[in-house]
Amino acid sequence: MVDFTKVPTRVGFFAPERFEADIHDCEVIGKVPKDLNGTFFRVGGDWFYPPLFPDDAVLNADGYISAFRFKDGIVSYKGRYVRTRRYELQKAANRQLFGYYRNPFTDDPSVRDPERPYLRTVANTSPLVHAGKLFALKEDGLPHRIDPVTLDTLGPWDFEGAWKSQTFTAHPKIDPVTGEMIAFGYEATGLATDDLFIYTIGRDGKVKHEQRIKVPYVSIVHDCAVTQKHILLPFGGYVTSMDRLKAGKIHWGWDATKPSYIGVLARDGDGKDIRWFKGPERCMMHTFNAYTEGSKIILYAPFYDSNFFPFFPPIDGTPWNPQKAKAYVRRITIDLRSKKDTWTEEILWPFNVSDLGRIDTRFMTLRQRYGYTSFNDPDRPFDEARAGNLRGRVSNTYGRFDFETGKLNRYFVGPTHSLQECCFVPRPGSREEGDGYLIGVASNYAEMRSELVIADAQNLEAGDVARVILPFRSTAQVHGIWADASELA
Repeated sequence: MVDFTKVPTRVGFFAPERFEADIHDCEVIGKVPKDLNGTFFRVGGDWFYPPLFPDDAVLNADGYISAFRFKDGIVSYKGRYVRTRRYELQKAANRQLFGYYRNPFTDDPSVRDPERPYLRTVANTSPLVHAGKLFALKEDGLPHRIDPVTLDTLGPWDFEGAWKSQTFTAHPKIDPVTGEMIAFGYEATGLATDDLFIYTIGRDGKVKHEQRIKVPYVSIVHDCAVTQKHILLPFGGYVTSMDRLKAGKIHWGWDATKPSYIGVLARDGDGKDIRWFKGPERCMMHTFNAYTEGSKIILYAPFYDSNFFPFFPPIDGTPWNPQKAKAYVRRITIDLRSKKDTWTEEILWPFNVSDLGRIDTRFMTLRQRYGYTSFNDPDRPFDEARAGNLRGRVSNTYGRFDFETGKLNRYFVGPTHSLQECCFVPRPGSREEGDGYLIGVASNYAEMRSELVIADAQNLEAGDVARVILPFRSTAQVHGIWADASELA
């Protein structure tokens, strides 16, 4: 018997969905641009069985991949669970078998395996397209290959045995100049280990280069940034240990006394040249982009002031502080000629934003002008009578942040909607940065349904070009990507 009564989100927009879906030729309001020919892939989490512990992290839910396919102005939708080993074991047992987020010591004895924690991944964080293959990613295990047409799970992928880390980041970076992918795995040799392996993978999908390093302390290294010369590895605050895991706690806790670090190393080096730059308390999850300019590296990132996740509590027993869980668009400058291992930081806009920032990926690793993310626009109030008391807890606006001029362009989704992460789609045939579309899924709280919004990225104030309407609330994504039809067979 399935019982979700102890799950805080058992009702409402984020209640478990627990079904797979196919919709051919979705309902559309407006007109879908006919020059869009490809797929918007999304990956997120959905509890198929309720968690063993009600206070578990939402990041522990089963992986779910969905796809909006565009062709000739028609959009179709498909959604499937990622059939990981963990998912299949639970389905066979008709119950939840796995305990706290990334703590195998809390698993049911029938599946408990602390020596191989990567086998319990849910692959629920990001989609990736590279070398003609589609993957679902989560940083606690290997990528899972997905059939791009059927969304069937083909199984874990270790790059034909050349990937030696037990884990693979949810945020690899693809160099648009070379087609190479830079990826890494932390806790690479097992639970709470300080090993981090970095790989360069050619446009053909073959591993070309490996670097191995040690981190200053074991922490979440969720994202990276890559320039034409350097790799940047930001992290800070979150801590773990074997003692913590054996005590039955969730994998991460927050230690405000720990400094933030940004590791900088050469893309073609051997890891011995890594230099750790130290900064103040920060929760450093996602980046926009970075580029090398002379002896300096410029990094744009929407980092948080402090711990963002209430389910990774402070280790000193103090309550989680939502007032410090705020992200701002920051410009970080690292001077490689400086004898001080520190960085300088500017907050470019005075209000907090979502840290799920995106750019025109054709300019990844290069100097770029625009960043895109969502935020709650105080000038655009929610209709609380129809959508509930959402103010301050959701984002209602996509912004195009001009890093050169400081200008901000805004797309407002509506008074009863909340926006998930956006994605930039280049206009076919254009080479100008930012010429294209901004797309993303909106949660319509008034009608309990999901809507894919499409806006002209150069004219956000004009509102929708089109909205693709789903007749249900789709599982919320963590991250999404656009893949042109030419990228996948």
